[in-house]
Amino acid sequence: MKSAYLVAWILLLIIIWLRFVYRVNAIDAMPTETKKVVAPVWSERATLAWGCFWCIEAGIQEEPWVYSAISWFAWGKEENPTYDEVVTWRTWHREAVQIDFDPSVVSYERLLEIYFQSIDPSDEGGQFADRWFQYTTAIFYHTIEQKLIAEKVIKIVEASGIYPPPVVTEVLPYTTFYEAEEEHQDYYLKARARYKSYEAGSWRKRHIIEATQRFANEKVFEWDVEVDPKHVEAIESLTDEQYRVTQECWTEAPFQNEYRDHKEVWIYVDVVSWEALFSSFDKFDSGSGWPSFTQPLADENILEQRDTSHWMIRTEVKSSVWSHLWHVFEDGPQEHGWQRYCINSASLKFIPADQLEELGYWEWSHLFDE
Repeated sequence: MKSAYLVAWILLLIIIWLRFVYRVNAIDAMPTETKKVVAPVWSERATLAWGCFWCIEAGIQEEPWVYSAISWFAWGKEENPTYDEVVTWRTWHREAVQIDFDPSVVSYERLLEIYFQSIDPSDEGGQFADRWFQYTTAIFYHTIEQKLIAEKVIKIVEASGIYPPPVVTEVLPYTTFYEAEEEHQDYYLKARARYKSYEAGSWRKRHIIEATQRFANEKVFEWDVEVDPKHVEAIESLTDEQYRVTQECWTEAPFQNEYRDHKEVWIYVDVVSWEALFSSFDKFDSGSGWPSFTQPLADENILEQRDTSHWMIRTEVKSSVWSHLWHVFEDGPQEHGWQRYCINSASLKFIPADQLEELGYWEWSHLFDE
């Protein structure tokens, strides 16, 4: 008798399972209308990595101000990767979504507000249930204005205290991207049942509800994010090499740069903002081929953040206006705490002693006395 009951239960479970599989396949096979709209010339483009691109397309695609949202693989060390290759974690691509939107309805600042309510920017290992590098966050800018807005928004988010510091979301130039396979475009429409199951287990939806409420309560974005036109003008006046280094995070050639073997005494400032960064008294020959310093001149003018470019994990050094300087390493002089600030000459401008007061750097004149 017990055997008969057991067999009956097994058959019942098999029937339930078969009906579920049939329902999943039937729903997934339903015809869908993929949103493919050619964006008008006045549209603006944003490219953002904010975790699994299936979830992001589903959340942003239906907004009336969005013309299109396409899933991409960002950067990485392999050309034209497949999804199966990316998920092996060996290609170092991020999943990203490229959005064409109407800026007369939603500004780029507002889009980034939505972005930071949809992610955990303090998570350096992925997003929610999705772990590893392909799910880490980054903002890929298409214009100088987008770069400056993104940097200001990150400062606002950090200052709000909503997420534990630091914000590890990177701001990077839009360079090498590969469109994901067709099956991953509008996945939430093409595989509805599978997507719903995935979404339920990702924890993202609950986070968005809670984060949106916290952002509203704290009035994080109560004011507009304004870009100083003088800052834009300063960037546009850079030489090609200075622009590539400071704005696109390039590295100049070793031993063939202006300040590697520079011996004059006084201070080095940021080539964009002209804020004081380093002193010649802290400069030393590291043998690396680039100017090296044991410490910054003014800590408040230096930002340090995690850098995962070139498939390495390092500490990037930026100026307070987010100009890329280079990196800080722990192989400097022992008597100075082992620190070596290795800096691109193209990021710097030298201010000699006889121009100190003329250019407004009189506050650093005490260095010579010491």
